[in-house]
Amino acid sequence: MEENYRRLYAVFNRYMEAEDVRPSEARAKIIGDLNNSIKKCLDLEVSSIGNVESAKGTLYFIKPDHPNEFEFNVLSSGEKEVVDLLLDLYLRKDDYDDTVFLIDEPELHINTSIQRNLLMEINRLVGENCQIWLTTHSIGFLRALQTELKDQCQIIQFRPEYSLASQPHTLRPIKVTSGVWRDLFAIALDDLAQLVRPETLIYCEGRAEPGSHGAERGVDAKVFNNIFAAGHPDALFVSSGGNTELDQRSAVAIAILGKALPTLTILVLKDRDMGAGKTIDENDRQVYLKSNPENHRILRRWEFENYLYDKEVLKTYCTDQKLDFNEVAYDAFVTNITDQNLKDETGRIKNFCGIKGSINPDSFKIALSNCVKPDMQVYKELEACIFRRA
Repeated sequence: MEENYRRLYAVFNRYMEAEDVRPSEARAKIIGDLNNSIKKCLDLEVSSIGNVESAKGTLYFIKPDHPNEFEFNVLSSGEKEVVDLLLDLYLRKDDYDDTVFLIDEPELHINTSIQRNLLMEINRLVGENCQIWLTTHSIGFLRALQTELKDQCQIIQFRPEYSLASQPHTLRPIKVTSGVWRDLFAIALDDLAQLVRPETLIYCEGRAEPGSHGAERGVDAKVFNNIFAAGHPDALFVSSGGNTELDQRSAVAIAILGKALPTLTILVLKDRDMGAGKTIDENDRQVYLKSNPENHRILRRWEFENYLYDKEVLKTYCTDQKLDFNEVAYDAFVTNITDQNLKDETGRIKNFCGIKGSINPDSFKIALSNCVKPDMQVYKELEACIFRRA
């Protein structure tokens, strides 16, 4: 902080000379810039940059609930850390405008309620041409990354199996799903991890029995969680059995969780093949939506495979995997992507993608779900069905 203060005073003198203004005007400019950042994070503001010649070479502050001006050393450890970090970035922003900033756990000593605002302000101060590489266990930082900064950040998870202290490892950003967020928050919260919950819980069809430690085993839920991980990070899909089981389990969940967690939204999502062998067309779908509670949803296409086996998704998958997609053969077979039963044709679909080796059908579907992008018609249609009841 002592070094930063000397640099700040140098910035003050340079500004005063370059702009040919009085010391009071230069101080007002510097103090105003600092307070633009500090007041977004802390309930205090800089009142004076001191005076070196009068043996008052430090920053002075005021608080709404404090009657007198006080110096930097009176601040709490967390307040000092925030002020020092913001001051450091403020002093560097003009000279380091094309830079990677490496910051190691800046949340130490900082209140959780401040952390989120601090990360937003750090992001603003470093400028558009810079990057922030940040290590953190902070709940506040994670929430900012999950919400306000979700389209601007990538996350690398340091997992124990990497053996980073003894073996080289190439670090790559992970695909952030709702399950990954639960893991990250579990690290930050430790024993309080069970308190983290989604805002929207969607019961869908698929294998209901959980794996070890409650892991999701239903392919349907895994696929939907992958597709909507970025666009709807507060939504969690849970596989709950077949058509009838889905109704029963969701009703129990609504009865119990609705009382315990009144702000939790619980949705019921069904495939369109629920007619026990009978044809269910779009008109029947609309009748179902009108005659069932508001929280019920039904897919427009026959099953979730009809979205994954869409030509646009398969072509993206083949491009990513450097495979040759047989579009002619696909078009000859898939004549109605909305109504055709494609779930039983996974082997044929794999052949269209030029897959010569063996690949587990469920693994293939999950891999395809990673290829569904927000700008695709498939994504937009699914999102409308599930989140807007369209």
